[in-house]
Amino acid sequence: MWAEHSFIEDLYEEAMKTHAKTYNADWKQRLKLQFQESLGQFSSVEPLQTKILEEIKKDGYTRYSIEITTLPNLRMQMYVLIPNDKVRQPYPAVLALHGHGYGNKDIVGINVDGTERDGEPGYHQDFAVELVKRGMVVVAPELIGFGGRRYTPSYTPGKVEDNSCYSIASQLLLLGKTIAGLRIFECRRVLDYLETREEVDSGKIGCMGISGGGLIAAFTSILDNRISAIVVSGYTNTFQGSIMARRHCLDNYIPRILEYAEMPELIALLVPRPLFIEAGNEDPLFPKKHVKIASEKIIDIYKSFGAGELVTTHYFEGGHEISGEKSYEWLLEQIS
Repeated sequence: MWAEHSFIEDLYEEAMKTHAKTYNADWKQRLKLQFQESLGQFSSVEPLQTKILEEIKKDGYTRYSIEITTLPNLRMQMYVLIPNDKVRQPYPAVLALHGHGYGNKDIVGINVDGTERDGEPGYHQDFAVELVKRGMVVVAPELIGFGGRRYTPSYTPGKVEDNSCYSIASQLLLLGKTIAGLRIFECRRVLDYLETREEVDSGKIGCMGISGGGLIAAFTSILDNRISAIVVSGYTNTFQGSIMARRHCLDNYIPRILEYAEMPELIALLVPRPLFIEAGNEDPLFPKKHVKIASEKIIDIYKSFGAGELVTTHYFEGGHEISGEKSYEWLLEQIS
């Protein structure tokens, strides 16, 4: 083994020795503050300045394209899917977060060119549509760096990147901030927007995300207790077994985080809220071996708070993709 590998592994093992061995309310509060500091600070008192861009009637629900202000000079587009059954209002709601790809169109059944999808849905499985059809309001924001929110500081004619995560993340790091922190902050602004909708029961909000969207789903929920149940698909792992084991997008990296916690310890900060972990048996990005290690650690920490039964895991035949076989109904049950 190259000496460089041993060097990094030794640093990792030394960091692990400093982590807490006892999990209680003091540990939770301390780690939450350390985590928030590592993400970098964002704040805004800007009004939402909501603007409806489009309204389309679909089978059983209405899809709106809506834009809000998140930070000064920063607007976020999102799709809001609302069931047409008015009798059941107010509805529970879900914050639905896409992973890497061409943005939020890919989870609401829209092709990259803006046309309605009539073929295979891809790894996102149009999961926002699946959720609204079960009677939940679904809001699907366009995470910064994807789709219409790509950013390229030096445009090269003829070259179109599918995302600009690196461009944004690298520059934010120079400012002591992270793209994960920015995405989390914007998702909390989306929750502010949800609270303005009369169709939504603001006491019954869930969150579901896949891959990089799973990261944002877990981490937003850590910092915002308005989210009462969480589905993390295709992300739960250890940093050692996933992010450190191969080349990943820069949006996965949070400065100094391993000084404080491994990924399972972070995700366990969700205790005592219900958590559903969904993972494909053949996922090459977040391998099953380390999903199991992480899940066991999360359950152990939940047990320290007397809540071990609130963690559900589902391993399905498939790869890096949404399953929904059990998670959709689980989420509906938790927030209904």
